Amino acid sequence: MIDANKPSLLALATAMQGKTGFRLQLLAYAGGKDLSTSKARRMSLSRALSVRSFLIDNGIRSTQIDVRALGNKTTEKPINRVDVNLARR
Repeated sequence: MIDANKPSLLALATAMQGKTGFRLQLLAYAGGKDLSTSKARRMSLSRALSVRSFLIDNGIRSTQIDVRALGNKTTEKPINRVDVNLARR
């Protein structure tokens, strides 16, 4: 996880504390010219789990976080990223 993203994730974790009516969806992507589909998926899973761990360490319950490792299934840039969506339960 990039250190530059930590303040935004920390602010999100702080805002989510005690709000049980919401869930976070982590949509992780990874890609590159030399990555196979399975390697890209594993890399995106690792990226999502890193973000998930950070959020849990900062007060978000694990039951409020859904992780989706989507590998290289995107055309948007940057391809190596984790999108965080907020959803009502």
